[in-house]
Amino acid sequence: MTSPAELPISTAIVHEWLVSRAGSEKVVEQLLRLCPQADVFSLVEFLEPEAVSLIPPGTKVQTSFIQSLPWARRHFRQYLPLMPLAIEQFDLSAYDLIISSNHAVAKGVLTRPHQLHVSYVHTPIRYAWDLQQQYLQQAGLTSGVKSALTRLILHYLRLWDLATAHRVDCFVANSRYVARRIWKTYRRPATVIYPPVAIDRFRWQQPREDFYLTVSRCVPYKRVDLTVEAFNRLGLPLVVIGDGPALASLQKTAQSNITFLRNPPDAVLSSYMERCRGFVFPAEEDFGITVVEAQAAGAPVIAYGKGGCAETVVDGKTGVLFGQQTVDHLVQAVQYFDGHRHQFVAETIRYQAETFSELRFQQELTAYLMQKWLKFQQGDELE
Repeated sequence: MTSPAELPISTAIVHEWLVSRAGSEKVVEQLLRLCPQADVFSLVEFLEPEAVSLIPPGTKVQTSFIQSLPWARRHFRQYLPLMPLAIEQFDLSAYDLIISSNHAVAKGVLTRPHQLHVSYVHTPIRYAWDLQQQYLQQAGLTSGVKSALTRLILHYLRLWDLATAHRVDCFVANSRYVARRIWKTYRRPATVIYPPVAIDRFRWQQPREDFYLTVSRCVPYKRVDLTVEAFNRLGLPLVVIGDGPALASLQKTAQSNITFLRNPPDAVLSSYMERCRGFVFPAEEDFGITVVEAQAAGAPVIAYGKGGCAETVVDGKTGVLFGQQTVDHLVQAVQYFDGHRHQFVAETIRYQAETFSELRFQQELTAYLMQKWLKFQQGDELE
């Protein structure tokens, strides 16, 4: 199949920030495999040593003025009010195709009439839209002058975010759940292309051991607290892999049956996924890449049945979905799974994960980009 790199199309890839090898950065990595000659634009680039390989040698990465601001390396997110201005300063006039990888402001780049702008959306900016109240509570900004100022900033960020939706020619969503949020927020349709998952790094034929596993950043909306409280009640062995601001408080409340690992190497994390009895995921996630990775390792998943998990886990076949984000419902789901775990076959679970492979992502996105480029060149409707 013809790829964008094989056509005379100069390509720019725009991403908010490059600091780690998280899910959205893995999409950028795959985009660079499809378009190896593309240039990358990012507000900041502070890649950790273990994530440097994400950007191939020789790739041009241009950053914004935020890169040079005081304390940007550790606190670049504090410059959120400046990000709309910063993203608009990138000069993309030399490119035919612009692909923005967006979860905050990347889609707001300025383009010209002869340029095709495709935005791959991981999520509309959640802390400005549906998670505003949770964000304010987490930051301790529910009242006072700072709260009023933050609410004003988020108000103007929503106005800017909505206006910049018109700068995008075509939207691609990483799940049907996100496609619905794009429609709700911007009133624009989106094609669903699930993100790439490195299926082949996991072995699915390993013997299962007695512990349960969860892998997550320790932040409030990931609801690791539900998992800890549920396993405090159940008394079953649980391994929690992750770091974040809520880690210390989770460790204080956890009983002796719960073990925490902060940032193990990838090989160690993979080994835990390959050996765990079940993988627990109580968050309402846009896609949930770790849920698919667990299935690639042959692990049954116990997950909250909303968001991306409802699209990646087959209830009763590759895992158990529970209907309410409460400790009681999670406990009941684990107990049900524990009594029926022999019905979950590792080979079937692995087969489900393979439908989200990197190869599938490359093939689907290549076909999509070529179709849209040809229509754009012919002056046809793109949506």
